Amino acid sequence: MKQDWKAGTLIYPLPAVLVSCGDAPENYNLITVAWTGTICTNPPMCYISVRPERHSYELIKKNMEFVINLTTEELARATDWCGVRSGRDYHKFEEMNLTPGPARMVKAPIVEEAPLNIECKVKEIMSLGSHDMFIAEVVNIKADEKYLDPETGKWSLEASHPLIYLHGAYYGLGPKIGKFGWSVEKNK
Repeated sequence: MKQDWKAGTLIYPLPAVLVSCGDAPENYNLITVAWTGTICTNPPMCYISVRPERHSYELIKKNMEFVINLTTEELARATDWCGVRSGRDYHKFEEMNLTPGPARMVKAPIVEEAPLNIECKVKEIMSLGSHDMFIAEVVNIKADEKYLDPETGKWSLEASHPLIYLHGAYYGLGPKIGKFGWSVEKNK
């Protein structure tokens, strides 16, 4: 038997990504996003959805570009922390000991520690309600060679140990790693 529930966002799992933005070191910022995905193959396009009150929102809107940095189990704490702290109050790269690196096609930095960096240029912003969707064209991808299969040269998803988000909790491809907010939760 099935129950009817109030309409909601129960698509799962989702990637937990760090989106980097800004056009100069003094305004570089990171925002954790799970509302992201692929929307077109040719041209390659993706989206992120961000609440307008978030600090990164104005940076992305002003520069019309961002980088989606895929995360790993090793980056779980930084991913969570960057999602519950504001760039108005913290320099997130410094706080989480992450390295901003040069992108090839956009001014926004890449996260050097991320296995894959997807450089994006915004084509359209759609106001949807609580979030605005930034529809973007993928203009370049940087892939860390240590995650490439030595025989095929293809991306090895398993080797990167990706981080996913599922209804308030973070997971790898195996056991649960933490829950939303665990990086700043006070010890009881």
